[in-house]
Amino acid sequence: MKHWFVPCYLAFLVGTAVADRPLIIAHRGASGHVPEHTLAAAALAHQQGADFIEQDVVLTRDDVPIVSHDIHLDRVTDIAHRFPGRARGDGRYYAIDFTWEEIQTLHVTERTRADGAAVYPKRFPVGDSGMRIASLAQQLALIQSLNRSTGREVGIYPELKQPGFHHREGKDLAVVVLQVLSEFGYD
Repeated sequence: MKHWFVPCYLAFLVGTAVADRPLIIAHRGASGHVPEHTLAAAALAHQQGADFIEQDVVLTRDDVPIVSHDIHLDRVTDIAHRFPGRARGDGRYYAIDFTWEEIQTLHVTERTRADGAAVYPKRFPVGDSGMRIASLAQQLALIQSLNRSTGREVGIYPELKQPGFHHREGKDLAVVVLQVLSEFGYD
């Protein structure tokens, strides 16, 4: 089975060269309906007919690539409540400062502003959604399972978030992500 992997900078070229219609790329999954980048958002985007599902990727302290739009987690999780006092000097809670085990304890919420108000108040309610941050491997496994069960070939659209930041923190985001992609057959 061929797995579709489209680096962000090639999406337009592939879309015009392969498709006879515009490609539908689910930005952060079906983030207009459920909290962004969750497994629920990926599953809903797949069900709604997306051609590709986007994964923004950042690293944890123990080098697990997770699917998150930002390098910090305080606007989309309850991290400040669960880990008070672990913010950096700027008041933000960076994924790279937490282990995968710690991140798995977080509850994902609808995106909020600094004051805690919902950025998109008519979307999924702010509060405990019961959803968690997904690792890149979890999201890839879900998409491949949905592809098998539906017979559709939905591709992935990974975006490395702030690789320069990761380098300054002593991590190579690209190497870690390429390893995971390879493990799932995206060569």
